[in-house]
Amino acid sequence: MANTDPIRVGVLFSRTGATARVELSQLLGTLFAIREINDAGGINGRELVAVHHDPQCVPSQYRVLAERLVCDDRVNVIFGCYMSSTRKAVMPVVEKWQRLLLYPTPYEGFEFSRNIIYTGAAPNQNSALLAAYMTRNFGVRVYLVGSDYIYPYESNRIMSDFILERPGGSKLGERYVRLDATEADFAPIVQDIRAQRPDFVFSTVVGKGTRLLYQAFAEAGLDPLRMPIASLTTCEAEVSEMGAPSAAGHITAAPYFQAVDSAANRSCLTRFQAMYGDEVAPNMCWEAAYFQVHMFARAMQKSGSDEIDRLLPHLLGSEFDAPQGRVRIDPSNHHTRLYPRIGRVGTDGRFAVVAESHLGVDADPYLVQHASNDWSLRGEAFGDIGA
Repeated sequence: MANTDPIRVGVLFSRTGATARVELSQLLGTLFAIREINDAGGINGRELVAVHHDPQCVPSQYRVLAERLVCDDRVNVIFGCYMSSTRKAVMPVVEKWQRLLLYPTPYEGFEFSRNIIYTGAAPNQNSALLAAYMTRNFGVRVYLVGSDYIYPYESNRIMSDFILERPGGSKLGERYVRLDATEADFAPIVQDIRAQRPDFVFSTVVGKGTRLLYQAFAEAGLDPLRMPIASLTTCEAEVSEMGAPSAAGHITAAPYFQAVDSAANRSCLTRFQAMYGDEVAPNMCWEAAYFQVHMFARAMQKSGSDEIDRLLPHLLGSEFDAPQGRVRIDPSNHHTRLYPRIGRVGTDGRFAVVAESHLGVDADPYLVQHASNDWSLRGEAFGDIGA
């Protein structure tokens, strides 16, 4: 007799706390995919059921709730985490209990775990392209600003390496703010940026602080057309919060923007908005949260089980036509082939894609290859940045 019991999966995204806005988009991207899977008949006729807990953006709570999902809720697979500090809090749990975490957020690289699938961008899929684009179009003098946790420190180190290896490259400042930063925290930073006059500002500020940084930049009269903020973390979720006047002219590197010109993306956005309206702004983290659930479901359909030893052989090496393009999970490092892009915010508050890779780029989480000049790129408005 066929097993018709529901399949319970853990979901760890925050509805409250400093990064709740983007995590809510990841939550809804996950629930959207689950609903699509169930509407299509589930996984081998079994309903997929989300067991969601709100960690409130507190790393220690992610670990506690991951333990609850495993030990009390009896789940084998968890979708979740935004900040690297929260992923690192969950990692020991999934490794101890031999469970699987699917992590849909760009991160700093230099990590591998058998128990994690990384579906967000690694540094060679965003930082390398961003450094090439910014230095070619604006200059090699950078000022770095980040939130005070793992990802910004490591991302700033990597960006510094990319900048300093270029002739004349220099780092004019490096400042960090706490996750609950206020307007007062950004005032002296913006004053220093005005005094130092870098060619561009590299931001790894996350959560509510993103709006405060960009608003302080605009209120100081700094010109994003000449000295933009370039980011790996500022996406449609943050732009919708800060508004077009503060966001216009600034730049982000990401595998996905709503502006991706494909039938698959347009169809996905239409279906999502029919279900959830304008509750969240779809963005790179939303898209990765969405496609990773579908990849899991397809792998489990083949394996017949969500136990890690049976699931991984079907998940590793698998491909999926995501809104950004056809993605693939690399069996050797558990990271995902993605499509690096550069987006710039227009006066309408929407990103326009100004450069993108023609082909998917495999993740190189340890940056064995440092150069980006082997990519095939299309540049618009600010010139082709390919070799």
